Amino acid sequence: MRLIHIADLHIGKSLGEFSLIEDQKFILDRILEIAGERAVDAVLIAGDVYDKPIPSEAAVGLFDSFISGLADRKIKTFVISGNHDSDERLNFGSSLFETNGLYISSKYNGTLYRQELEDEHGKVSLYLLPFVKASQVKHFFPGEEIDSYDQAVRVVLKHADIDQSGRNVLVAHQFVAGKGEEPLMGGSESAAVLNVGLVEKIGADCFQAFDYVALGHIHSPQRVGRDEIRYSGSPLKYSLSEVKNDKSFPIVTLGKKGEVSVELVPLKPLRDMRHLKGRMEQLLKKENIVSPDDFIYATLTDEDTVSDAMGIFQQYYPNTVKIDYDNAHTREIGQVDFSRVTEDKSFFELFSDFYRSIYGCEISEEEISLMNVIAREAGVTDETD
Repeated sequence: MRLIHIADLHIGKSLGEFSLIEDQKFILDRILEIAGERAVDAVLIAGDVYDKPIPSEAAVGLFDSFISGLADRKIKTFVISGNHDSDERLNFGSSLFETNGLYISSKYNGTLYRQELEDEHGKVSLYLLPFVKASQVKHFFPGEEIDSYDQAVRVVLKHADIDQSGRNVLVAHQFVAGKGEEPLMGGSESAAVLNVGLVEKIGADCFQAFDYVALGHIHSPQRVGRDEIRYSGSPLKYSLSEVKNDKSFPIVTLGKKGEVSVELVPLKPLRDMRHLKGRMEQLLKKENIVSPDDFIYATLTDEDTVSDAMGIFQQYYPNTVKIDYDNAHTREIGQVDFSRVTEDKSFFELFSDFYRSIYGCEISEEEISLMNVIAREAGVTDETD
């Protein structure tokens, strides 16, 4: 049996002012082509289908086109929700969809969702665990001790009555770590970094009953604990921290019980993401302009701020997302002890200090008057002119 594992599609996402719908269509079409060429039996989508709980019409249309393409190829599709998805919206029509080979588990209801596939070696039990929090699981098992994500997932699996003598596959969307090792983080899941202590982190050892675990939530493709527990990673680069990631997705082949092989298939995007650093004059020399349609993050090392740097850069790289600076001035700001900056200073003293550090001069009376009006309207201060 051959399975494709993908996750973190984030359909509808933008980079700055640039929509990624065209890029996402390109990469999903490529996955469709490979699924057909390799005659896969099923595609596993491990959460974060959409980038927002209320996806745009274009995002919904693209996902519809993708799953319709899989159905046309007689490929079964198994989908769970991630922390970015709306349970209700992703679950809409799920009962009807099952007749066309699309299986969705968007919200844990006290029972671990299970479907069966079959090949020449017998049955494969495929389990779907959408993104869950400890409070959700505790609702169904009030007598269990559940104070963490790890405990919650272990309780879910304990009550699933899994036959470990058979072949089992799990699709899940959580923050999973191996023994003594942390996953390599990447960009869009950075919020998880703030909660990886004893709250959100789940031990990979709780998945011993499964021949393969298809994970979503972390955008960097990687194994966790063992080769058969794996994050597919996102199919595209969605943040600057992913700029050096080589994107891929696993094709998983299940043989007899205990026989699992994983092949990583590389993905080449329509437009890459790159980080350029140097003086603007050097970066924009004709001989240095490469792949101008790529998404560009630029760090300028010019000591003086370049007027309309974004406008100039976009003449050469129209998909420039962001420009920042790395020079003596920004490094000096980076060394400021901000823990002491606010001591015994009013709002306007703090703002004046900030203005001075950024522009190297004093704020004018006209600008102070304008800030006073804005601060009063925002409720920051009740001072008058």
